[in-house]
Amino acid sequence: MSADGTPSFDLQILGRILRLARPYKNVFILAAILAVALAPTASLRPYLINKMVDENIVQFDLGGMLRMTAIISGLLVLEVILQYGFIYSTSWLGQSVIRDLRKSVFNHITSLRLRFFDQTPIGTITTRTINDIESINNVFSQGVITIVADVLAIIVILVIMFLSSWQLTVICLTTLPLMLIATYVFKEKVKSAFQVVRTQIAKMNAFLQERISGMRIVQIFTAEKRELDKFRAINREYTQANLNSILYYAVFFPVVEIISALALGLMVWWGARGVISEEISLGALVAFPIYLSMLFRPLRFIADRFNTLQMGVVAADRVFKVLDNREKIEDNGEIQVQRLKGDIKFEHVFFAYDGINTVLKDVSFEVRPGETLALVGSTGAGKSTIINILNRFYEIQKGSVKIDDVSIRDYELASLRRRISIVLQDVFLFAGTIYENITLRDDSISREEVISASKMIGAHDFISRMPNGYDFKVNERGNNLSMGQRQIISFVRALVYNPDILILDEATSSVDSETEAIIQYAIERLIQKRTSIIIAHRLSTIKHANKVGVLSHGKMIEFGTHDELLNTPGGHYRKLHDMQFVESDAM
Repeated sequence: MSADGTPSFDLQILGRILRLARPYKNVFILAAILAVALAPTASLRPYLINKMVDENIVQFDLGGMLRMTAIISGLLVLEVILQYGFIYSTSWLGQSVIRDLRKSVFNHITSLRLRFFDQTPIGTITTRTINDIESINNVFSQGVITIVADVLAIIVILVIMFLSSWQLTVICLTTLPLMLIATYVFKEKVKSAFQVVRTQIAKMNAFLQERISGMRIVQIFTAEKRELDKFRAINREYTQANLNSILYYAVFFPVVEIISALALGLMVWWGARGVISEEISLGALVAFPIYLSMLFRPLRFIADRFNTLQMGVVAADRVFKVLDNREKIEDNGEIQVQRLKGDIKFEHVFFAYDGINTVLKDVSFEVRPGETLALVGSTGAGKSTIINILNRFYEIQKGSVKIDDVSIRDYELASLRRRISIVLQDVFLFAGTIYENITLRDDSISREEVISASKMIGAHDFISRMPNGYDFKVNERGNNLSMGQRQIISFVRALVYNPDILILDEATSSVDSETEAIIQYAIERLIQKRTSIIIAHRLSTIKHANKVGVLSHGKMIEFGTHDELLNTPGGHYRKLHDMQFVESDAM
């Protein structure tokens, strides 16, 4: 870390960034060759002008002057071609690298445990995947190779300047310390300002994503003004961070112009005296202003480019931290299955989301193939945790979970999850058609299979009545559909994958009575000949369950059939049953 608390330049991270270009090493080498070729090509023009003035113009050699003009023109055309090739190749290289990196980051994110998403704001992940990766592009298009090209240009120009006139070169370089000091101060200030900008944009993205997703709550509780005040504060900080960086640019470039003008004035003053005393040629006096322009131009931009490189390295560090996150479900299982019998066993399972505060405590039960288990209990009892564990979204700390007498860790993860379908209480639909939301763009599922599944659970009529039927455009999160409609679509989605184990997580808790009747019919069709686990608050929805498990504070306190638990004097299930049905009768 530097003195101001910002990350110092890390050569290891830079090396890792450059290794991303390994698949495009030929383009990288081409860009490097063009950078080397550009330095002498650009620097030769003022040298040739010097020669033309001294050997042709002063000597009134018209033919020689025309020849030199043709050479300079040809050199200029060559420089334009090389410059085009250099800019295009470095930009193409940067875009190709970040295209591959975006794909790698997205692929990695989709494989992370749900705990990562529980702890990380979505806006922050979005910033890493879009803004930070875009900054890495600048490492190639405006960073390493461009800095090397500028350094080479400065070296070549200085060499040619010394060859042309060492006296004028020394005079010009008297202002170089001022330029170096100004460049260093600018680099440090802008680096610090850009670091704040990156932090603020991540903060703004996280805030916007969360508020837009929760806009219904904001409006229900008339919190618009309070949220606007928070956004104003964040927006003000982000704007100020950008203004600070602009201020440093606004100061630096005029300072560079003043230093350049000072160098030019000294050169003209000393050079004119030298021409009069015949110590310096007229051609050198004519060429040196061009040399100075070519010398100060890369010096002026090299600090900015180094900051661009620095910000690219900082952004890459953040992206690499996401890629290096090992919080993934271990997929070491080798068993791949086409079908599961559906025999589920939990044996003395202990689990804590954070590894400390235990959510499930010594939970044991068995669901035989084709049976339906209903899990009931108060909010926070651990019902949803059980289904998260069964799908290996989270790993247990102690005990074992088996399907068909095989530990779920021994199954290949994708193979296991393909045989289990979940219908959640909060249905998530993507922007796209109903058909795409049912198949999730799985080409192996035909439209006929989707229609057949819809008819089986009574959803076909509802979907057919929608504009364009199965091609009806669903908005983001399904906001143009009712809760019941979204729920029915999720049932079709679960059925069309033909799972061996079906999990329904409070699937009827947020729908009206009419829709609940449709969904109850769908549930009856779905659970036929499948092992099913139903989580429900309404005990009326679990009348088809073979077994009932009652959870309280992470423990399975009762387990048995509906009748067995109902006939248990003082039992927890009986209390829940009596409470709900007494309220229902009263209503």
